[in-house]
Amino acid sequence: MKVNISIKTVISGFLALFFVLYLLGVYWSFEPEQFDIRAEVTKAATAENVTPVVGYTTTTALIRVTETLLHKPGGYLSNDALPPSVFLDNIPAWEFGALEMIRDMSLVMRQEFSRSQSQSVENKNLKVAQPQLNIDNTSWAIPSAEGEYQKAINELYAYRTALTQINNQSAQFYTRSDNLRAWIQEATKRLGSYSQRLSASVGREQINVDLAGDRVAKQSTSSAASMELKTSWWVIDNEFYEARGACWALLHFLKAIEIDFNDVLGQKNAKVSVQQIIRELEASQEAIWSPIILNGDGFGVLANHSLVMANYISRANAALIDLDDLLSQG
Repeated sequence: MKVNISIKTVISGFLALFFVLYLLGVYWSFEPEQFDIRAEVTKAATAENVTPVVGYTTTTALIRVTETLLHKPGGYLSNDALPPSVFLDNIPAWEFGALEMIRDMSLVMRQEFSRSQSQSVENKNLKVAQPQLNIDNTSWAIPSAEGEYQKAINELYAYRTALTQINNQSAQFYTRSDNLRAWIQEATKRLGSYSQRLSASVGREQINVDLAGDRVAKQSTSSAASMELKTSWWVIDNEFYEARGACWALLHFLKAIEIDFNDVLGQKNAKVSVQQIIRELEASQEAIWSPIILNGDGFGVLANHSLVMANYISRANAALIDLDDLLSQG
């Protein structure tokens, strides 16, 4: 039996497949919406028939942010090897930015929030969860990134449940100004890096200040007194979306911190500072109306989305530094 397939039919089939994959790629590239952390806590506590305790909100935020990476449209895309996700780069960059904030939070929860002092024993659930979140984000098999992240989520669920059990002393969450400062310092380092990388979308010469402030300070190898910093036009959109993903995750964590550390922030009269940081981060999540990330030169004709994002991040970072200083005061 002969089957005659014309070239026109083959081309039409390829075009139809390309169009379907294109639409799917566009849909998968939509960034997740923000969620109401208070509503999520109420929903989770009702389902478990428990009363939220200190630490329940922050743990819920960490769980929900991590679950979003796995269950948003298209699922987790950073390690996909098939079209259309293999051709996407913006949303995987967004995922990595959020993942970096998730990793920082899980580390601080393991080392600071869940421990009363440096000589105390680590929580067994967080001890398992934190390393699993640090697997290579592009690993697709044996083990897969999604599989390891899901195991971490399961351990976080177990930790959250243990927090609410009165007779279970193995799981604790301590709201002190010193361990809150430990997390803030991690966040400021991340934001400072994003701000610098985004600002480098326009080339500029920077004076080397690596050893400023210490006469006897040394570094391993010598470096130039000034250097030209510029992020390549080909990767600036990835830098933009990575920073945007990090701000999305940090925004939810700060809203949770505002609830769990309410008394600490109130005593330091620092609630308004946290609210201002949240407002700056919310501004960084405004809708992008341009079909592409523009990279105009300074005060040129075209906009520069990276500089706008860097502005919001720098303001949030400066407020975080001020908050850290405020918490350090007696």
